[in-house]
Amino acid sequence: MLYCARVSMPVCTVSMSQDFGWNKKEAGIVLSSFFWGYCLTQVVGGHLGDRIGGEKVIVLSASAWGFITAATPLLAHLSSAHLVFMTFSRILTGLLQGVYFPALTSLLSQKVRESERAFTYSAVGAGSQFGTLVTGAMGSLLLDWYGWPSVFYFSGGLTLLWVCYVYRYLLSEKDLILALGVLAQGLPVSRHTKVPWRQLFRKPSVWAAISSQLSSACSFFILLSWLPTFFKETFPSSKGWVFNVVPWLVAIPASLFSGFLSDHLINQGYRTIAVRKFMQVMGLGLSSVFALCLGHTSSFCKSVVFASASIGLQTFNHSGISVNIQDLAPSCAGFLFGETTGVVGVCLGGYLIETTGSWTSMFNLVAAVSSLGLCTFLLFGEAQRVDLSPTHEDL
Repeated sequence: MLYCARVSMPVCTVSMSQDFGWNKKEAGIVLSSFFWGYCLTQVVGGHLGDRIGGEKVIVLSASAWGFITAATPLLAHLSSAHLVFMTFSRILTGLLQGVYFPALTSLLSQKVRESERAFTYSAVGAGSQFGTLVTGAMGSLLLDWYGWPSVFYFSGGLTLLWVCYVYRYLLSEKDLILALGVLAQGLPVSRHTKVPWRQLFRKPSVWAAISSQLSSACSFFILLSWLPTFFKETFPSSKGWVFNVVPWLVAIPASLFSGFLSDHLINQGYRTIAVRKFMQVMGLGLSSVFALCLGHTSSFCKSVVFASASIGLQTFNHSGISVNIQDLAPSCAGFLFGETTGVVGVCLGGYLIETTGSWTSMFNLVAAVSSLGLCTFLLFGEAQRVDLSPTHEDL
């Protein structure tokens, strides 16, 4: 549901740009504004997940961003300042969605054993690709049949139905009321746990994890935001349901396979950090090669293949750096994950496309950012737990 709502704007960007007269820089502002809000609540989401439970944070936030997504077309027509209202809408959506992955990381680090984390995270992460697939397929059809507002009504409405289901069948009303009370009063739900923050941030492995996650997030969000526009403008006669669906159709089994492979290798006796680094070589290294290939082909079929390979391989990050943060500091994994959001990439990508007039520059950016994060993790990445106090008490 998160990604159903998140990719609604990228799918509709071309149509909305035509309706409102946006150029690439203005479209880049709207697309990147989501991440302006997204980065502000990452740390908050992780902290709340560590204190009140990640599942409660996820449901409470989803009820709000689902409503805003469904109301986006109404906001767009409130006045003639379409760019301002759409930017505000995306910032607000980003603020509310920013808590999700840190809260999820907190939830899984507390509930799932190390030998099962990679597959569990990859299975949950496959929902990202499935949500993108759903909006890519249904959104493309709705876009052709009823116009861009229908895409937002669809994804927002679907989210609100999911919230109603979870509220009624999976979470107790008492737990949610307690969580709301914590949010309103700022009181801890459980005994305060002392985390050795100074010791934590002195570790090169922590900074390597933050850097690598930052790179993977930045690269992924650039492709997520700009690929629909790339295909629509480079191959105007192509069908949206093809390029908005095929890469994510590939990504779902790739994500599940990466999680299975990672846990299998660890259970076979391979060192955890060796497996995590191998996953990053695939998720950041090899995926960036296919991203570079996208900028040097004029064939629609090859472009779809390259995009599918790049997106599919990026899912290996779920079994690499995403779970490495849980390896390092399970007691505060949500907080650390919240430090690692790539924000600038989407806006910078739009600026490069507008100023150079070439999509190649954007794909070069993806490769450069990915390579930087990969090299840092290969040099300094570790998997030993570092959130223990000097007396080695398990926090």
